[in-house]
Amino acid sequence: MGRLDGKVALITGGARGMGKSHVRHFVAEGARVVFGDLLDDKGAYVAAKLGDESCRYLHHDVTSEADWDAAITLALEAFGSLDVLVNNAGILTFAPIADMPLADFRRVLEVNAVGCWLGMKAVIGPMTKAGGGSIVNVSSIEGFTGAAGLSAYSASKFAIRGMTKAAAQELGQFGIRVNSVHPGGVLTRMVLDQAESGRDGERFLGSMPLRRFAEPAEISRLVAYLASDESSYSTGSEFVADGGVLSGPGY
Repeated sequence: MGRLDGKVALITGGARGMGKSHVRHFVAEGARVVFGDLLDDKGAYVAAKLGDESCRYLHHDVTSEADWDAAITLALEAFGSLDVLVNNAGILTFAPIADMPLADFRRVLEVNAVGCWLGMKAVIGPMTKAGGGSIVNVSSIEGFTGAAGLSAYSASKFAIRGMTKAAAQELGQFGIRVNSVHPGGVLTRMVLDQAESGRDGERFLGSMPLRRFAEPAEISRLVAYLASDESSYSTGSEFVADGGVLSGPGY
């Protein structure tokens, strides 16, 4: 018996990093998964390894309403319903405010915040028809505190916190739960790129009581819990998995 037996999930940004981990973990827990990304070769490879009975991939730009409609349609046609949305897709641009072009700032907000909002909007109909569901919005510890060079990313992740709470207020009447997950440092390509771009990785690591970065699977287990019926009384809540970074001074 898997934690997600009988669930159908839609996961964004699933071709690599945390998203790929979520897709694999959800399938291992018994879910059938539709996932999207812009990295079609990588996404198709992940889907092929998991098999059509459990997993389908599609090209999905989270800023496109048409792409959201296509993802919902695929989930319903392939697996018959939609129970879970994981808004995982996101991008990061590292630059001081003084040096960041406006277009870059807007692009981060468009993908991370508007993409999340469009996803919640798109699943209301099918989840209401199914009698409820769970939306898990992936924010960050940067949704709680700012970091130099991450003004756009922080703005988008703070926005996800607020949207999560507003959506929980609106959608509870339909049996739809909405929660946010706030990872700290996770060993993904995006985090490694961020470190290479100038952020002091040693100082960040030193601020963690656990003194290590997370493996993607450690975040996936938390996301799966929120997607499952085991978290049935949790909505509008924030779940932090940061190695203790936010527990005290030092970051």
